[in-house]
Amino acid sequence: MYLNGSKWKMTKNPRRRANPWRIILLLVVIGAIIYFNQAVVPTIEPIGIPTVTPTENPEIFLNRAEALFDEGKLSQAIDAYKEAIRANPEDSSLFVSLARVQILAGDHEAALENAELALLRSPDNPLAHVMKAWALDFMGDLIAAEISIERALDLAEKNPLAHAVYAEILIDNQDFENASIESLRALELGPNLLETHRARGYVLYWTGNYTEAIREYQSALNINNAIPNLHLMLGYSYYANQENDKAVTSFSQANALNPSDPTPDYEISRIYLLDGVYNKAIQYGELAVKDAPQDPLLQGNLGVLYFRNRDFDQALKYLSLAVRGGTTDDGDIVEGLPLSYKPKVIEIFSAYGLTLARMNMCEEAIPVFQTMLGQVADDNIAFINANEGLAICSANLVEPSPTPTP
Repeated sequence: MYLNGSKWKMTKNPRRRANPWRIILLLVVIGAIIYFNQAVVPTIEPIGIPTVTPTENPEIFLNRAEALFDEGKLSQAIDAYKEAIRANPEDSSLFVSLARVQILAGDHEAALENAELALLRSPDNPLAHVMKAWALDFMGDLIAAEISIERALDLAEKNPLAHAVYAEILIDNQDFENASIESLRALELGPNLLETHRARGYVLYWTGNYTEAIREYQSALNINNAIPNLHLMLGYSYYANQENDKAVTSFSQANALNPSDPTPDYEISRIYLLDGVYNKAIQYGELAVKDAPQDPLLQGNLGVLYFRNRDFDQALKYLSLAVRGGTTDDGDIVEGLPLSYKPKVIEIFSAYGLTLARMNMCEEAIPVFQTMLGQVADDNIAFINANEGLAICSANLVEPSPTPTP
C-alpha cells in the first residue's frame, strides 16, 4: 500500500535474479587483492625507514689497492686501502698496508698515525711496529724508532721487513757495521722484497759503495719503478759516483712521480750549479721555491744561484728572505735561518754577506761577517768568506766602488 503525502513506500521491491558474470568478476578482484598482499607488498620499502644496502666486500678494495700499488699508482692505492678500512675498520693489517704505501709515497706523519691505529687494534702485530719504526726514522725520531723496531724483532725475529728497517735506523745512527749485518740478513730472508733491496742500497750509499748502491736501487725499482724515494736515492748514488747526467735523469723521474716535493728540483739545481750551467740551475732553483716558498733553505739556495751568476739584485732578494725572513711577493711568510755549522746555512750567510759587500752595503754586511766570525769561525769556509767580505768593505771605505752591474 501507499501512504499519501509520505516518501515512505511500504511495499518491498521484487528480488532481482543474480548475474553470473558479476560473481566471476568479484572472484577475480578478490584473488588479485590476495596476490598483491602476499607477493607485492613484502617487496615495497616502508616509508621513513632507511634502506639497508649490502656492504661491499673489503676484499674487493684490498685487491684493488694491491693492484694499484703494483702499477705504481700510489695515491690511488692509498684511497683504495682507505675504502677497505671503512669496510672493515677492525682489521689491523689494512692499517699496516696503508702505512707502508704512505711511507713509500713520502707521507710519513699519516703513516705513523695509521701504524699506531693498527697497534690499537692489535698491539702484538709485528708489522705495525715495523711501520711505526720506519715512519719515526723518516721523521728523525731515532730513539723511538729503535724502540719500535726492537719490539718488532722480539715478536718476529725472522721478519725481513723488520731487519730492513732496522738497517736503515742503524745507518741513521751511524752504526755502520751492524747496519751492514742487518741489511744482509734482510736480503737473505726476503730476496724479492723492494724494502730489503732499498735498505741494502741505503747502507751501501752511506758507506761509500756507490756502484753497489746503484745496483741495489735498480733491483728495487725492478720490483716497482714508481716509488719516488727510490729514484731520489738512485739519483744521489749516481751523483756521488760522478755520473751527473744519470743523476739528473733519476731526480727528474722522482719529480715526475711526486711533483709537489721540492727535493728533486733542488738537487738538480745543485748539479747544474757545480757544472757552471747557471741559467739551468736558476730554473730548477725557482721550481723548488715554487713547491715550498716558505722554506728559507730553498729561498737561500736560489739566492746563492743568482749570486754565482753575478745577478746581485736578485741574489739579495732571496738571500735576505733566507737570513732575515720576510714575506714573498705572493704573500708567503718566510722565517729567517739561525746561523749554524750546517754547510747549507754557512753557504747562504756567506753569499748574503758577500752580496751586500759587493753592492757597497757594508753597514749591513759587516755585522753579518762579524757574526760569522763569532759563531762559526771554526768552519774554514765561513772563516775565509767572512774575512774576504771584510776586506772588500775595507777597500770600499778607501775608494768606494760603484754598485756592480750584472
